[in-house]
Amino acid sequence: MKQPTLLIAMSFISVGIAGQTASAQTEQSQVLSDGPKAASIEADLPDSAFADKRSKDVLLAQVLLDRRGHSPGVLDGYPGGNTTRAIKAYQKSHGMKEDGAIDAELLRKLTGDTTKPILSSYKITSKDVAGPFKAVPSTMAAMADRDALGYASPEEMLAERFHMSPGLLRALNPDTDFKQADTEVLVVAKHSESPLAAVRRIEVDKANAEVRAYGESDKLLATFPATVGSSDFPSPSGTMKVNAIAAKPNYSFQPDDQKWGGDTSLTLPPGPNNPVGSTWIDLGKEGYGIHGTPEPSKIGKTASHGCVRLTNWDAAVLAKAVIPGKTEVVFN
Repeated sequence: MKQPTLLIAMSFISVGIAGQTASAQTEQSQVLSDGPKAASIEADLPDSAFADKRSKDVLLAQVLLDRRGHSPGVLDGYPGGNTTRAIKAYQKSHGMKEDGAIDAELLRKLTGDTTKPILSSYKITSKDVAGPFKAVPSTMAAMADRDALGYASPEEMLAERFHMSPGLLRALNPDTDFKQADTEVLVVAKHSESPLAAVRRIEVDKANAEVRAYGESDKLLATFPATVGSSDFPSPSGTMKVNAIAAKPNYSFQPDDQKWGGDTSLTLPPGPNNPVGSTWIDLGKEGYGIHGTPEPSKIGKTASHGCVRLTNWDAAVLAKAVIPGKTEVVFN
């Protein structure tokens, strides 16, 4: 069944902002219905799509932040630390009050003069469902026996392609067979992504679980949520440099200096479900890098073994902009 395209348009989101007064919600409704400089999600959606804590206003903010270079990580419509971090980063870069709130002023600035869709219809192709799709093994030894560590399902692949959580994809498309070519599904609308300008410096903020990319004249170009080390496996301190970039990296495990992962040397094949995801930004120190992840929903929420984890798509964007041998990486 063909789904309607959801546009940034004239109407305000049907759900209000939690905690606002009636007058504040009225003001926001007026602001957001003020022509193409206002944002909304409007279409007939499944009743279950925005149940519980998932809301249209959060999803709208997440999508717009993702487009403006302040990644909230996985787009899922749920409020949380990664979204609040992205909002504060955007607010700081635009001289706004850094309160992390989704309000009329934030959405108005995020929207700007764009009329690009927020959600749109996508027809699943025969290539999308060709596979092979295999469940990811639970042990590294079993992973090492694979030729590749690809997606477990078309659903997982589509969700990552559109920066979505599988849960949001399912909620927008209940009772859909994602293995069937020519099926039309509702997804977060793709937008033409301008590549980042050359990144001269990266800051890894351990306390705020954030990676910041700076260009010429120390201009802030983008921010990303990150998983940065742990108490048992801390990330390095001080300043390093990007040494090399590897797309579709293997993952080599050497047990000599590790207290986890067993006692056998292993080489795991590439793929989005590789332990370092689909991109590796090498930092010149053995075993340390900025990389992707097989579990994007856990970015900023769990510990790493000393490296800096981003979503696969954020790692890919950053990797295209860094300059091996020149881009500094500062841990603070």
